[in-house]
Amino acid sequence: MSTGSAGRVTRTTPRRPRRASTERGDAGTLRTTLRAADGVPVDALYEPGHLGARGPAIVLAHGFTGDLERPHVRRAAAVFAQYAGVVTFTFRGHGKSGGTSTVGDREVLDLAAAVAWARSLGHARVVTVGFSMGGSVVLRHAALHRPPQEDGTGRGRAEAHADAVVAVSAPARWYYRGTAPMRRLHWLVTRRSGRVVGRHVLRTRIHHREWDPVPLSPAGAVPLIAPTPLLIVHGDRDPYFPVDHPRMLADAAAGSAELWLEPGMGHAENAAGDELLARVATWAVGRFSTGGTGRGAEHGY
Repeated sequence: MSTGSAGRVTRTTPRRPRRASTERGDAGTLRTTLRAADGVPVDALYEPGHLGARGPAIVLAHGFTGDLERPHVRRAAAVFAQYAGVVTFTFRGHGKSGGTSTVGDREVLDLAAAVAWARSLGHARVVTVGFSMGGSVVLRHAALHRPPQEDGTGRGRAEAHADAVVAVSAPARWYYRGTAPMRRLHWLVTRRSGRVVGRHVLRTRIHHREWDPVPLSPAGAVPLIAPTPLLIVHGDRDPYFPVDHPRMLADAAAGSAELWLEPGMGHAENAAGDELLARVATWAVGRFSTGGTGRGAEHGY
């Protein structure tokens, strides 16, 4: 839903995100406005956790119609902060960020700005955790922003790469309309009346143009992520995306990803209980304390 895809932008050498004045809060928190590579302002919040910059950071990418101030996002961030520093941010077109939502396309640039900010604060290891639309964004971001290679080569901006990736309740393919919630979402995005509802009721400003070109699909992005550790989490009662979506993602990884199918879980942040969020955070920080990847396993808890 944009005139140019995020993939096209990230193959150039964009400027580093500019930061506006930063507000300092209690316990070392920081609130600032980042600039994505295309200039869109992105509202962002940092919580250092108990280890501060000595430990890893988790960058949380919310779902469609969310923002960093929503209670379900704050709850997930509070759990993650028990294990690592946490950056939450608001995607373009949502909340206090600028621009319009492209429903997962140019949002990759917002995530890249947030990851680069986490690194600028001193975190040597950064994990991206995305929910629903944010899940598709963390997958495409990891494919487009590769870690630097020993020979100095690499795609995208090296300081914006993720060291591990978690996609929760993510779609595997675009234009899916096989469930009633997804048919309602397509009405919201593609119809003028739907976009009016999005703006005034859901606080989400949606771009009016279709994707051109269509961005790389989540399933198409997954094979490009390895050897970066990847965890796919999905509920077996997800009303938006049935379990063929996470299985398609895991199949695309060809053994280089871990899949957790969660019994009784619904969709995204609202359905992820504190126990599951704690397990996700433990997996994330464990990538750096144990060196293991746990690849190729499918778990039910």
